[in-house]
This record gives sequence, C-alpha cells and structure tokens, in this order.
Amino acid sequence: MNERYLEPTQESGAELFSRGIEGEVVMLNLMRFRLVADYSLHPELKPSQPVSGREAYRLYMMHTLPLLRKRGGDLLFMGDGGPYLIGPPDEHWDMAMLVRQRSLQDFIAFASDEEYLAGLGHRTAAVLDSRLLPLVEFNDIDALAGS
Repeated sequence: MNERYLEPTQESGAELFSRGIEGEVVMLNLMRFRLVADYSLHPELKPSQPVSGREAYRLYMMHTLPLLRKRGGDLLFMGDGGPYLIGPPDEHWDMAMLVRQRSLQDFIAFASDEEYLAGLGHRTAAVLDSRLLPLVEFNDIDALAGS
C-alpha cells in the first residue's frame, strides 16, 4: 500500500497559512476506513464490542458536529464514495465530506479545542487513509476567465 495520510504536517500547515486565505474555507475530506476500528491508541474510547471503521467515524461525527457548529463551522455534504469516474482505477474513497469554516483562525480554534480533541480518537481508530484539501470559493467568476 502507498503512504497513508492521517494528519497534517508542519510543512502543509505552514503552506496553508502562507496562502493568506481571507474569509470562508471549505475542506474537502476523503476517507478510507479500516474494516475494524483500531482503538489501540485510544482505549478509553473503545466501544464494548468491536466496530467497523465506518461506525467509529459515525461516533466521531456525533461528538464533533455540535462542536464544529459551536465554532462557526458546518457540514455542507457527507456521502458515500467509491471508485473514480476520472482517476486511478485502483484508488477509492469510502466517504467524502465538505466542511465549511468561517476562517482559518476558526478552523485552528476548532481543531485545538480540548472538548473536540477528547473525541478525536474515534477518527484515529476509524481512518485508514485520508485527504484534506482546503478550497476557497471564487468571489468573482470573471476572475476565473481572466476577464
């Protein structure tokens, strides 16, 4: 299997902030789940019976969504993935999400909130591989066309 990506690096975080993003940012999340959630790093969160990675991610979202909204963010889309229509035929994602944040500062405040971090182990147990792509909406569609 190729390299897995589960957390941002210092370099990727610095690159994100160097973009000088003003205002809202939408995070495109792609996740591939473990068949059975691995709670070895967070045994305090482990359910009494083994659960799938998808179920562990559901527990993560139940914990996280109210905190995300409290910090000014919101879930715009969450749905099943699968193989690409255009892309590598051997690569698939189990789930895709779009999460809106009011600003990068709000995102950092959310991601470093102690209450949020207390449930992060469900995500760690659930996710085998992931991608997180920050997106910034065009304010002026004419800018896209170079007008």
